[in-house]
Amino acid sequence: MIRINLLPQKRRVERTEGSQLWLAAVLLAVLAEVAVLFVIQGFMNEKLNDQQRKNAELQTQIDQAKKNVANHADVKNKLAELRAKEDAIAKLQSGRTGPTAILLELARIMTPGRGPSVDPDRLNQLRRQNPLAVYNPSWDARRLWLNKFVEARRKVHLEGVARDGEDVSELARRLQLSNYFYDVRLLPAKKENDKESGLELVRWQLEAQVRY
Repeated sequence: MIRINLLPQKRRVERTEGSQLWLAAVLLAVLAEVAVLFVIQGFMNEKLNDQQRKNAELQTQIDQAKKNVANHADVKNKLAELRAKEDAIAKLQSGRTGPTAILLELARIMTPGRGPSVDPDRLNQLRRQNPLAVYNPSWDARRLWLNKFVEARRKVHLEGVARDGEDVSELARRLQLSNYFYDVRLLPAKKENDKESGLELVRWQLEAQVRY
């Protein structure tokens, strides 16, 4: 009678099934790792694209800033030229109208019943501090005559005659208070007799700076 031993075959089958299960587990692990790496790569690519987009925007801003800075010197030069032209025009305009305004102010000062152009608040403050520093509204301007007026580089030289020294001082006070004159300075005066009237008069001179 022939006997067949089947035990070794059963062991080989069990061993083969175990190997297949192990290979399947390893394959699943590898696939899972690949899937995770793929997700991570996609996330990193998205971050990289976002950073590249931000870098491109920043570079555009830098290029624009460089362009603006490149034109800055030209813009400054043009502005300087415009300001120089404006100043020149203003000086020409002032030179045309300034002397006329000075003569009108001088006529106002020497008109009976009138006085210099001065801020009322400033005048009231001076009157409270020193009444002698303000002009005399009752002064008769006909007691003083103006014979010479010279203006050069915003400096005026006046000459004339007056009945006495107080009349000359009143004119100087009015000029000093005026908004158009400053640094008023009386020059040496002298007394002399008028040949026609025989009256003793004061021949005076003064200098002042003008604003216009």
